[in-house]
Amino acid sequence: MNPDLTQLKFDSDGLIPAIIQDHANGEVLMVAYMNTEALEKTLETGLAHFFSRSRQKIWQKGESSGHVQEVKEILFDCDADALVVKADQKVAACHTGHRSCFYRTLGRGEREQGEVLFDARSVYEGAGTREILDRLYGVIMERKKSPGENSYTSILLAGGAESIGKKLVEESLELTLAAKEGDKEHTVREVADLIYHAWVILGLVDVKPDEVLEELSRRFGKSGLEEKAERKKD
Repeated sequence: MNPDLTQLKFDSDGLIPAIIQDHANGEVLMVAYMNTEALEKTLETGLAHFFSRSRQKIWQKGESSGHVQEVKEILFDCDADALVVKADQKVAACHTGHRSCFYRTLGRGEREQGEVLFDARSVYEGAGTREILDRLYGVIMERKKSPGENSYTSILLAGGAESIGKKLVEESLELTLAAKEGDKEHTVREVADLIYHAWVILGLVDVKPDEVLEELSRRFGKSGLEEKAERKKD
């Protein structure tokens, strides 16, 4: 069965909020957003997929931890602008290790509820570092959509490829000089500057970081000479 997704009302960003609920006891586990692709992937695989606004990408719940959500039923409200996803949550939903993301009580006597079910530090070790490039891209795309008067990123984007390209050349030269001097700290800073400006170029032409990573993955295991030869054939 192929549900008619056109009856749903996605917002101006193409998103719809989804409340994730334990199908067995009704506990609210988390709230996230889906776009059409995430919803289609969820229906296709039976595993919850969402759209990250900060990383500007589709993600599967549990892709890092293994704590997936097996979807049992999806409901939509009378206005068709919100979803309730009833799921079988493996281990826990919250990245802190709690079963639910809603584990704190607001107000006087604020306290945490429920036990911590796993060691978040060991499960997500390195995940923050891996996600930083996606988060950077998310910020760049937000600046592209809503330019800020005092935003350097917005100024770069407004200048177009030529303007950003000049900065890339400049940063490449500074990186080369830092490496030539053997200054590790300076080299780190210049690599960060170079990556940032390269990511602005990606945002300008709507290329996602995953596409770059996929290209690097395709090249992995090949010699540089082999890879260059293949490009010449294309």
